[in-house]
Amino acid sequence: MDTAILDKAILFAVKEHAGTERRGKGFPYIVHPLEAMSITATMTSDQDLLAAAVLHDVLEDTDCTEERLEEEFGPHIASLVAGESDCLIAGLSEADSWHSRKQAAIDRIRSQSREGKMIALGDKLSNMRAIGADYQILGDKLWQRFHVTDPAEHAWHYRGLADSLMELAEMPFYREFTRLIDQVFGQKQIS
Repeated sequence: MDTAILDKAILFAVKEHAGTERRGKGFPYIVHPLEAMSITATMTSDQDLLAAAVLHDVLEDTDCTEERLEEEFGPHIASLVAGESDCLIAGLSEADSWHSRKQAAIDRIRSQSREGKMIALGDKLSNMRAIGADYQILGDKLWQRFHVTDPAEHAWHYRGLADSLMELAEMPFYREFTRLIDQVFGQKQIS
């Protein structure tokens, strides 16, 4: 098995995320992209998809540009990463643009190819696992960690993501994702 592109992507992601911490977790940020890659690896052995999974946050959370990513990894991987990247809205704070950005992400994922959805599921399940574990410890105090503190907004977002990923409903990790959503959000009203 030729893992050269994946090896390069892992090293690239480690360098890009160096010195950053996962919000409220106390461990290096790179743990999340590696977990997203690991989840994606249970659905596919395609090295481009695994590389995109480990790189999925470099456009959103580092100074890396899509052009640089394309130079390093080619247009296919760069476009997969771009498809998983949240974009800030000029003139609005992260909190003020949150709902619009999350709706755009739900819509973008819904229209992605199956391979793009696998990367998204790896990312979103990793996030939901962290939320689920923290919710067991912190309860509703958990939401103070985020730019938007209303748990109903997060329930709306994650239920929308689950709906947009429905094409993967036969996969065990999709079922884990929806189970965690139900566990954390229960019957919270959707905004």
